[in-house]
Amino acid sequence: MSTDKKADFSGVTSSVDTIAQKVEKADFSGVTASVDTTAEKVGGSTYTVKSGDSLSKIAKNELGDGNAWKKIFEANRDVLDDPDKIFPGQTLKLPPQD
Repeated sequence: MSTDKKADFSGVTSSVDTIAQKVEKADFSGVTASVDTTAEKVGGSTYTVKSGDSLSKIAKNELGDGNAWKKIFEANRDVLDDPDKIFPGQTLKLPPQD
């Protein structure tokens, strides 16, 4: 058995003050919310894919930078799984130009 002294907590008391009794009912009647659409986030303009198009070609012609194809791909992840698979007639969202 150890000879170390142990802390004596026999005289310690505590109390809990809860706000549940102090708050009647929360009033959310004045709360409003808004939802941003994907179109608003990416600038709202679109492009319809033509035969022979690629994301880099669209990026160069529409955004002025062929390397911006990644931004077009990211803006259209809801309809594109592969950046190399776009089809004539497909409508793509275009991100705002930097």
